Amino acid sequence: MSLKSVLPSTAFMPSMHYSVLSLLRNQSRRCSQTTNSMFFNTFRDLDSYFEQSPLFVTWNTRSSRHGRAPRLRGCIGNFDPLPLHKGLAEYALISAFRDTRFNKIEEWELESLECGISLLTDFEDASSYLDWSIGVHGIYITFPHPSLLAAPSDRSEAPSPLSSTTSIPTRSYIKHSYSATYLPQIAPEQGWDKIETVDSAIRKAGWNGRITEDIRRSVKLRRYQSRKCTVGWEEYVQWRKLNGGRI
Repeated sequence: MSLKSVLPSTAFMPSMHYSVLSLLRNQSRRCSQTTNSMFFNTFRDLDSYFEQSPLFVTWNTRSSRHGRAPRLRGCIGNFDPLPLHKGLAEYALISAFRDTRFNKIEEWELESLECGISLLTDFEDASSYLDWSIGVHGIYITFPHPSLLAAPSDRSEAPSPLSSTTSIPTRSYIKHSYSATYLPQIAPEQGWDKIETVDSAIRKAGWNGRITEDIRRSVKLRRYQSRKCTVGWEEYVQWRKLNGGRI
């Protein structure tokens, strides 16, 4: 029987963030490889105590105006189970410097940043694109190009009363499949219902045409949950000072 815990506890997770913030700080300041190796020395023991996990690292910019929600600055992860020390180090830097939606994070931004780590759990195949709960599940969707969908008369099941056919010609260069994900917190943060969330994910996947009920019904949805914690720069500074580190 394995003595490993499935995932770190929520009480332990902030210390993971502090080391991730240290790694970003060192990287953005182009500190030595020896300094960066402190991250790996601190976190290498994670693999001795915890199972591998799919994970996402999110960087947000906190607003200087009270009451305003943080602004996304980068978010990338992996659905394959990864050793935590390797996965956190890799995706902390990928999401900070290689998220193509944003410019790479610069040193002057550090004081406004917060870091979110999501460890993904409880993956399940949904029975339909509506078979998930807002605020509980994240969603991972895949769907074919609408031109590849069968006409309603060719389907064995009755069509949805909301369905409508598409007339998009099949071409050799079309993208045959699409995929996208939203973490569990996204729908409630945006105030979306289930259909709005799925439609936004369809857009995120790269489909720019009209979203019909036929397209929604073609979606294969995999739902999941996450254990998430977020730590800001101010908390990191306090932790670093308490542990005798310099800022």
